[in-house]
Amino acid sequence: MQHHATPTTRSVFSRFTTFTVGLALLTGMGAGALQGCDNAPGGGVERIAEQCGLDINCEAGGIAEGNAHVSGIASIDSFFGAVIDLQAKVGEVDGSIRAELDAIGASVGLEPGAAAADIRGAIEGRISAAVSGGLTVQAEPARCEASVEVVAAAAAECDASVDPGEVSFACEGSCEVEAGVEVDCGVEAELHCTVTAPSVACDGMCTGSCYADAGVSCAGTCRGGCSTECEVQNADGSCNGRCEGTCTGSCELEVAAECGGSCEGSCDYVEPSGQCEGGAQARCEAQAGGSVECEAGCEGSAQPPSVSAECEASVEAKASASVQCTPPSVAITWNWSAEFQGDTEAAIAARAEFRGWITGFRGHYSAILAARAQGDLLLDAGASLAAAATGAVTDVAADFSAGADVSAIIGARCALEQLAPAVAAIEGSASSLGGSVSAAAEITAALGG
Repeated sequence: MQHHATPTTRSVFSRFTTFTVGLALLTGMGAGALQGCDNAPGGGVERIAEQCGLDINCEAGGIAEGNAHVSGIASIDSFFGAVIDLQAKVGEVDGSIRAELDAIGASVGLEPGAAAADIRGAIEGRISAAVSGGLTVQAEPARCEASVEVVAAAAAECDASVDPGEVSFACEGSCEVEAGVEVDCGVEAELHCTVTAPSVACDGMCTGSCYADAGVSCAGTCRGGCSTECEVQNADGSCNGRCEGTCTGSCELEVAAECGGSCEGSCDYVEPSGQCEGGAQARCEAQAGGSVECEAGCEGSAQPPSVSAECEASVEAKASASVQCTPPSVAITWNWSAEFQGDTEAAIAARAEFRGWITGFRGHYSAILAARAQGDLLLDAGASLAAAATGAVTDVAADFSAGADVSAIIGARCALEQLAPAVAAIEGSASSLGGSVSAAAEITAALGG
């Protein structure tokens, strides 16, 4: 578990005290040095603000009320908008993890809100009673995609020099591209094609059923003949489980694996020619340590487009808050303990009950893996956003307060009043989500991972 540190509320107050005092001194400036609205009468900042209808007391509300329009300064208000968006997403993911933990807890006889350690212990007890040698768990990575529209809008909202129609960004993952045309994925990525058909010769990764006349090495459930030991056998002696040798029947793959035969389902393969056949799904997939330039959705870690320094963390946070993670495929296999073997009614019923529990558990565990992937992205974005508070708010506010626009001076002061609560909100969200992510990790540990 990676720990993420953010500035404390106390450090935020001390860091910005000097600048806040400086803004207060500006209220004594004469009207001749200030501009704020047309034909404003003479007087100090308070008098001009009153005549112009400006909110000098910052009564419009802020983070606590879900209001990001604190200062009227685009990049500053983008920071507060990112805090609000991040908080909302954190609450959603935090609640999702807790709901899945409660569902798993209920399946092993625990009450809602049970501690992660208790859930883990109950799972381990359930498994050890039925299984010999532990579970074998295969899980694909969760597929997480950021919204291109949200990223483009966030960049343009914060940085006026960005054209939302021209936004592209580096993706450390994969981007969908058009099939049936020649595609250049760049030197750090390769073109992947995914074909879904009743049956297709597959030299890549198959999800579905894989078979060949000479048999295949089966990473899933073998239904038919098995050259060596089979985990589960039907009454006629045919295999209906994990096969340690060659499967001469159909190999059912819940998690994508090499096939080397015919695939009934979907087959993913690398296409060196640079063009997928029509009807296939095509995507550029970055190789390890590389990235690919995306103009569509990015499955993986998306690097925000080039924006001004004060906007980087805000755009990254909004991008992370837009991410949706799809629960991955999970395959779980095992060997029965001695007590669960045999043809007695009790043993048959016990095996059926355990398989039913595993089926339900697998769905909840898959959802947890997706939520954990989102949680890690949000924790990283929150840490970056809190660390960027000085550049995103304080430095920008100082630049505007040095001018002669009274509305900007007042907006800058309101922004500083909201900064400490904003950082405190990030800290609180990170603390809650970090606890849930850690609790979710206990489920993986219960499976031996």
